[in-house]
Amino acid sequence: MTVQLYARDVGTGTPLVLLHAFPLSSAMWLAQREGLAGRFRVITPDLRGFGGSRLGDDEPSLDAMADDVARACRSLGVRRAVVGGLSMGGYVAMALCRRHPDLVLGLVLAATRATADTAPVRENRLRQAGALEAERSTRVLVDEVLPGLVGPTTYRQRALVYGRVRGLVQAAPPLAAAWAQRAMAGRADSSETLRGLRAPALVMIGDEDALSTEDEARAMAEAMPNAEMLVIPRAGHLCAVEQPELFNQAVAEFAAALARTSR
Repeated sequence: MTVQLYARDVGTGTPLVLLHAFPLSSAMWLAQREGLAGRFRVITPDLRGFGGSRLGDDEPSLDAMADDVARACRSLGVRRAVVGGLSMGGYVAMALCRRHPDLVLGLVLAATRATADTAPVRENRLRQAGALEAERSTRVLVDEVLPGLVGPTTYRQRALVYGRVRGLVQAAPPLAAAWAQRAMAGRADSSETLRGLRAPALVMIGDEDALSTEDEARAMAEAMPNAEMLVIPRAGHLCAVEQPELFNQAVAEFAAALARTSR
């Protein structure tokens, strides 16, 4: 079935479509909407099942999520956009590059990887999905996923940020989280997609990220014909939430340069 995504849409200028991490919603992009809407049209969809978007009854797949985003862009009159994704959002952004390359003016990949899951990671996702479906609660997300989402600096020094992330994790709909885990577990390797990417790219990673590594970020940057890489200090996996000023500055410079060259 066709799922119409709920999306927040603020500002004017070059469209910047930001895709959220698992198991959060577009609420995670608050500082990006506030910090970037003065210069860009910032569009932050809730991926299917999260926030204000319905889950639908399709089989779990990142391709379905990417098609949702492309459909949402068309409905908003967006033909080309700088597409950014963090973690799961990065997987969706790479699927967009494969399925809807004409939509991607530029690509921002944060705290993500191009490779498919290893067998142990895949099995862990499927186990968590089973627990989410059986318990219909976010217990497994709070116990197992939340600890890896922010770095030690945030945990020690940014109690409000950590509290907000915890609240977003607790608000995740269990069935949507299970669906997304199954979609991510089944995803293919995107390295070939990145090697064929015509659009410029920006890769970002927090230096305290426990879930993605600098090596994986560098491998993505090196695979793409035209990419730069930035390591964000004192940030864990949710680098856009933990260090919003640094994240926003990098995205703004990248998108502004693209806007100039695409005129």
